Amino acid sequence: MIVGTGGRYAMYLRSIIKDYNDRAEVVGLCDSNSHRLQVAAELAVKYGGSTVPTFAADEFERMIEATSPDCVIVTCIDRSHHRYIVAAMDMGRNVICEKPLTIDAEKCQAILDAIERTGRKLTITFNYRYAPRNSKVKELLMKNIVGEIKSVHFEWLLDTRHGADYFRRWHRDKLNSGGLIVHKATHHFDLVNWWIDSRPKQVFAFGDLVFYGRANAESRGVTKFYARGTDDKIAEGDPFALNLKDSKRLKQIYYDAEHADGYRRDQSVFSDGISIEDDMAVMVRYHSGATMSYHLTAYSPWEGYRVAFNGTEGRLEYEVHENSYISGGDDDANQPDMRDHADIHEPARILVRPHWSKPYEATLESQSEGGHGGGDARLLEDLFAPGRDDPLGRAADHIDAANSILTGIAANLSMRTNLPIDTDDLISFK
Repeated sequence: MIVGTGGRYAMYLRSIIKDYNDRAEVVGLCDSNSHRLQVAAELAVKYGGSTVPTFAADEFERMIEATSPDCVIVTCIDRSHHRYIVAAMDMGRNVICEKPLTIDAEKCQAILDAIERTGRKLTITFNYRYAPRNSKVKELLMKNIVGEIKSVHFEWLLDTRHGADYFRRWHRDKLNSGGLIVHKATHHFDLVNWWIDSRPKQVFAFGDLVFYGRANAESRGVTKFYARGTDDKIAEGDPFALNLKDSKRLKQIYYDAEHADGYRRDQSVFSDGISIEDDMAVMVRYHSGATMSYHLTAYSPWEGYRVAFNGTEGRLEYEVHENSYISGGDDDANQPDMRDHADIHEPARILVRPHWSKPYEATLESQSEGGHGGGDARLLEDLFAPGRDDPLGRAADHIDAANSILTGIAANLSMRTNLPIDTDDLISFK
């Protein structure tokens, strides 16, 4: 059973129907938008599956009673994750949830309490762990190739296609997403937790909206504004505008669905009403004693990330150039290429600098196909065909999920109070 039929659910739907139909079956679809729900049901048939029953959001409990699923897959808006996780577990079901687990400490605690109360299992889908290049970093650090890690520097850059897209859609409201420091950075914070085998202890952060938003555009001399990118003369020719009619898939699941709930997927990134940051700096101390300096920028001319690990026996430097994309259009063959200034290949490099020895490059697997550096396909295999031995420990449980958002939740609190935040004060692991 899948809850949420927006930009991410189709990966699970397709995988179950096409690749793992001998192990799993989608027995129900649930969403608050009736049009998008119907599109999802039609897509299931298109993928070669049978007709799947559909249910409105307020029929969730009835759906579980009617379909008796073994597991619920949650891919809805972030602020609603806890509702469906807790309700599913109280009805005896295990849950697979898209990242982030949730957006604040209170909702996180409600989920942890439900797991303790029911004994149900929660799996969080950290696909970045499964990308072979990221797994290689874990493998090297497990071998103590640069000794005990004492500090990490992590810079993540979202370009003005991918980064801007968060400011068009529901993520632009922090009440929905927790901001990029939770919604997006949970990937990054989880990677560090996993790479160095620790969890955050203390966090201090700065963050601001410095590029997107109307006030910032006005300060740069912009005088003409528009509310949405579709069918607006002012938006024509603006590289920051998204015209939903230019993509068959985006038009189908968003523009044609507006009558059901009024949600607009193509809002101007230079409009008022944006409550998330586009530039964030975070300092973290881990329980291991290591520290991290982290920076997330959402208006870069290129997409990718750089990480450096300083250890007692040297330094490991890691750089990846990623392809940007527009969320929700990935399954559409008619979608215009959103990556016309980027290579299809995603270059990656790991450079090891040992003390008293020459630097050398670690050998990486050849380019992996599929989303998130090949991580999506490997994650799906782990979800629906488990059993393979994994010495890297890539599968993430509820403890990993909570620790991944603790840094972002603490960062939000630090930005509001201008104080360092002790993450142990935010939630309780029983």
